[in-house]
Order: sequence, then C-alpha cells, then structure tokens
Amino acid sequence: MAMKVTKRGQNLLRDPILNKGTAFTAKEKEEFHLLGLLPCNTETIEEQLLRCRDAFSAKQTPLEQHIYLRALQDRNEVLFYRFVLDNLEEMMPIIYTPVVGQACEFFHHIYRQPRGLFISYPEYDKMDEILSAVAKLRKVSVIVVTDGERILGLGDQGAGGLGIPVGKLSLYTACGGISPAETLPIILDVGTNNKERLEDVEYLGWRHTRLTGEEYYDFVDHFVQGVKKHFPHVLLQFEDFAQQHAYPLLEKYKDELCTFNDDIQGTAAVAVAGIIAATKACNVPLKEHRVALLGAGSAGCGISEQLVHAMMNQGLSEEEARTRFYLVDRNGLLHDGMNNLLPFQKPFARKQEELSEWSLQSSGLISMMDVIQNAKPTILLGVSGQPNQFTEPMIKTMANYCERPIIFPLSNPTSRIEVSPHDVLHWTDGKALVATGSPFDAVEINGQTIDIAQCNNSYIFPGVGLGVVAGKAKRVTDKMMMAAAMALSELAPATKTGQGRLLPELHTIRSVSRHIAKAVILEAMNEGHAKKQTDSEIDEAIDEAMWEPKYQSYIAE
Repeated sequence: MAMKVTKRGQNLLRDPILNKGTAFTAKEKEEFHLLGLLPCNTETIEEQLLRCRDAFSAKQTPLEQHIYLRALQDRNEVLFYRFVLDNLEEMMPIIYTPVVGQACEFFHHIYRQPRGLFISYPEYDKMDEILSAVAKLRKVSVIVVTDGERILGLGDQGAGGLGIPVGKLSLYTACGGISPAETLPIILDVGTNNKERLEDVEYLGWRHTRLTGEEYYDFVDHFVQGVKKHFPHVLLQFEDFAQQHAYPLLEKYKDELCTFNDDIQGTAAVAVAGIIAATKACNVPLKEHRVALLGAGSAGCGISEQLVHAMMNQGLSEEEARTRFYLVDRNGLLHDGMNNLLPFQKPFARKQEELSEWSLQSSGLISMMDVIQNAKPTILLGVSGQPNQFTEPMIKTMANYCERPIIFPLSNPTSRIEVSPHDVLHWTDGKALVATGSPFDAVEINGQTIDIAQCNNSYIFPGVGLGVVAGKAKRVTDKMMMAAAMALSELAPATKTGQGRLLPELHTIRSVSRHIAKAVILEAMNEGHAKKQTDSEIDEAIDEAMWEPKYQSYIAE
C-alpha cells in the first residue's frame, strides 16, 4: 500500500525516514519535484547496498566506519538498517560497543548532524517547550536518556554521552523492529567533571562542573514530569547513569511510568539468561551453585538480585539464596562490618563471624582469590570494568574443585575485560563455560572450535521494548525482565547438547526479540499492566509493531 507524503524536493531528500535516494522511481521524481536533484537511473535497494559496502570497506579504522554509518543513517534510515541487518554481526561492534565508546570520547570532533535532543541545565525553563515541540511533530514510543556520567567503562563524557542513546536506539530498531521514526535519544547535559572535555576548545556541552545533590535530582525530575506530560505512553529507558544515581532514579520512577534501567535490569537479564543456559549445559541447577562476583556496583548487584529471584523460583527461600553469593569490590568482599555499603549492596553483605575461620592471603581486605579458596564458588562473574582481574591461579583453582566452572567476564569495552576467553579455556583445558561482555573470536582448543557468546544487552532490551510497544504495557517490572531472561535462555544451543553457545546466534536476533516480546507481554498481562489478549492477538500485535527496512511506494498528498 502506498504511503501519502506531503514533503517535496529537497525537504523530502533531507528527511532520513522518507528519503530513498537513488531508489525513487521516475514517477516519484516527477510527482515530488525531484527531477534534476537525482541521477536519472533508478536503483534497487540491493544496488544501493553495493555502494554502501564499497564506502564502508574503504574506511581505514572502526571509528571511521562508525562515522560513515551514522552519516548513512542521517541520510537514509531504510538503507542504513537494511545494510546493518544484512551484516549484523559485523556491524554491531561498529554501531554500538565497543566502537561507540570511541565515538563518545571524540563526539565533539566528529559531530556532523543533529540527532536527538540536547537538554542542558541552562535551558531548565525551556524544557517543556523542547519536549512539546517534538511531541507535536511525531509519535514517540521509546526514549533512551543518559546524563553522560558513566559511559561504558570510560566514565564521564559529558554531552558526548549522547552517542550512547543514539546507538542504543539503533539497536532497538535493528534488533527489535521498533520504527526509527518513533525513537528519541536524549542527553541531559548537567555539566561534566572530565577536565579533558572542559579544556577541549571543541567541546559542545555545557562548560560547567557536574550538578550534584538536590539541584541534579530536581533537574531530572523536571525532565521526567515533562516526559509524562508530553509522551504519556512512552517507554523511557535510563542509560549509563552513575551508580549513585542509577538505583535511586529507578526506585523513584519505576512505579510512576513505563521505565527501566538497562545497565541494572538489562545487563542482569542477559547475564541471567546465559548463566541459566550454562547451568543446564553442566546439568547442575542454579540453586546448587555458589556465585562470586567482582564489581559490586549497580550492574553487579542487579545481576545478583535477578539470580536470587531465579534461585527462589527453583525452591530456595530468599535467605537461602542470598547465602550463595560473594560480592567483591575495591574494598574486598562485602561484609556487615563495612560502614560504607550502599543500600543495594547491604543485602549481599556476608556476616563477619562466618569469615573468621577463613584462611586469608593477608590480614587486610578479603580478595577474590580468598573467596575462591574458601567459599569455592562455581560461578565467577566480572563487572568491575578493570582488566586482568581474573588471574591464572584463580581460574585454575576453580577448575580443580569444579568440573565445569561458569566464568563470565562481562566488562566492556574489550580493553576492560577481566580475562580473555582464550586464557580461561586454556587454563581449564576447555572445561569452563564462558560468555563475555564484549565480542571475541571463537577459541580453538583440543581440536574443537568454541564459539564465545557475548552477553550483550541487545539480546534483551530490543525484545523488552518490542513487548512493551506491541502489548501497550504500562510498566516494566522485575518479573517482566525475568520472563525476558528465561525466554532468552530457552533459545541457547548449549541447553540442548551441553556444548555450543550459551546464547543464540546474533543473526537470529529478530526472531529472538519476537520470542522475548511475547514472554514480556504475557507477564505484563499476568500482572495487570497490559490488556488481556489471545495468543493469536499477541502474535498479530507483534507483527504490526515490527518495522522492516523496506522502501514503500509514495503518493503525493
């Protein structure tokens, strides 16, 4: 069916949602005043993709490839997403982690074209006007917002953090089928404490130290209330907020509007999915495992909380489940004798008296090696953002007492990973079950090729987003995120044979997102956050919500 279009000439060519470039037909060129503005030949999208490949391949570095893809997206969204989907495993690291980290660091030097919203503190009184202007122009289904303070493992990038919401929403579309016309990336520019950025003459953000305390929370609240007013049915995803803000903001707003924090809940869900798959592969139920985790921040505690609930689903009480966790941060193993624990860390603090009989390497802090030697964890997780933290003695010690240790170094980008999968597998003679937070090549060992699953949040959040949009869910709950994790674990090849990947192949991501979306809708219905639908109605709603990168015929309106 043809789409009615009001734009003409250059205005049509400048609209990346509508622009087809050299694919406009002769009739469309005449009808939309494009004669003379385009070459006379009309190309198919397949022919355009050849030119995309030539241009992409000519770029010398991953950052240059990222810049090219963003420029393509700013010209022609359909062509951009078709190119990405046709080459998904190749393109994912370029449009998101790890290369998006570089793009944020150099944001002010590679800035070409406005995309999304910059909402800066000096424009506090104009915020309603800014949001209203977008709401009047188009429907928005998904917003991703950051304040740029904790960008991946790179820290405070100020206004350059906008690259993260832009990249994230590209994956909502590529992996989950959310229409790009209905997405909105936003940076809340509250200053930066990054001295290098403040001293950079090309820095584009508000040149001011970062807001804190009541001023900061008032600004964020002003934004959230504006979103509720102008986009009452939107899914609002918080992204890359510092841990001292991430949990309080999630707790404050999770029951006020449809929102979630991907760093806490999405990271947890995909990690839980991989861990559940690994426990099935080694044929030992999750409730029988002991978990050691390095990096007891918001992401680490979020993973641990979901694993607690997964263990409770297998029959343990909450108290029994929590006794199976050992969380370590820069001050060592969390225990109840520490007086600087954050609220979300306290439920995982070990009792000091139980540690009195441990044999420790030194009398100071209790290290991860101490935990491994004394508690004998069977699952080792890393979300510390610090490289080379999982050493050969640690991994070999685990392999001595555990037949198939589950080891997930989840930090990203690649330069920040706790240990490489190559080392883990060689130190354990191929016994370990490994997944990572960054992309890694397969490992050759003992005549086998072992694919390394990447616990990328893109396995989870696009499906959650699709479920929320298709099911018109009013909230995103912990149970909905758990439903997403369990749905993802069901698709892991390793659960069927005990070997192979702990997550499905990335090229199947759209069918994965569809499977997750259905599970999310069913749980939302069960909790009363979405209207009741039949199975076939859910499938139909998902089909209708999924956008495909295909050119449509246009007729003038």
